[in-house]
Amino acid sequence: MTSAGGDPQGLPALVQEGRNVLRAAGLEAAEHDARVLLAEAAGVDLHDLDKGLLLGWDLDQLAVPTRNAAQALGDYRSWLQRRSEREPLQYILGHTAFRMLDLAVGPGVFIPRPETETVVQTGLDWIAAQGLSEPVVVDLCAGSGAVGLSVATEVGGARVWAVEASDEAAVWTRRNADAQSEALARSGSSYHLVHGDATSGTVLAELDGRVDLVISNPPYIPMDRVPTQPEVRDWDPALALYGGSPDGCLIPEGIIRRSADLLRPGGLLVMEHDCSQGRALRSMARQAGYVNVSTGRDLAGLDRYLLAQVI
Repeated sequence: MTSAGGDPQGLPALVQEGRNVLRAAGLEAAEHDARVLLAEAAGVDLHDLDKGLLLGWDLDQLAVPTRNAAQALGDYRSWLQRRSEREPLQYILGHTAFRMLDLAVGPGVFIPRPETETVVQTGLDWIAAQGLSEPVVVDLCAGSGAVGLSVATEVGGARVWAVEASDEAAVWTRRNADAQSEALARSGSSYHLVHGDATSGTVLAELDGRVDLVISNPPYIPMDRVPTQPEVRDWDPALALYGGSPDGCLIPEGIIRRSADLLRPGGLLVMEHDCSQGRALRSMARQAGYVNVSTGRDLAGLDRYLLAQVI
């Protein structure tokens, strides 16, 4: 079916249009991205879009009442153009899923990745194994707040402090923390954002020796290994990507040293890193006095995070 102006608005035709635009731009997941953008423009989820595709609906049959077909079509085509220019899908949508959270993201903040969910789970499993009822947890290099807010909303009574150096990123951290206020109240947890250098001994100095768990996803990409993917290279903030040295270990080493002071005896550091850095970071952790040092792997079987305990 077409609109009064002759514009095709049948859902299959619109998905095909989006797929063609995005394939021409070199996107491998062209159809997926087109479907996600169309569903978002119509104000529905992918399940509703699939139902509409199956039944041969037009856009005006799919869009929620607050999103008329003309508005939805305009947004869809505008977003297709932005995606064809390799703007990240999450920035266009304005949000992304992470574990149980729906996080606001946009220019200036690092988009949380699925592999970090495994890092968080490792920390949560340790808290459970220790039987900690009100764990004190620090999220160094907080970014969107994905790590610390996951802990605070999933662990009842958790007391979480998050540290972020970037002014731009901290805006998103605060926005996401505010959006989770009801979930935090339900869990009985607290979440405190601190603006500062996560490697500095003056930041959170009042918590030195009192922290049960530090979880960190610091910048760690080697300085001479610029990502080839445009969505990462051109859009993710450099401050959140690069580890400050040719091997990318300068900032992670700073996190290791700062965490050694923050953690109580028996406390644990869980820190994400590049798959090439496991051996070097284990050595740095041992030199800093940690014990039970090991490397955890992600779902792809790659070295992904450091585990190290303070004695």
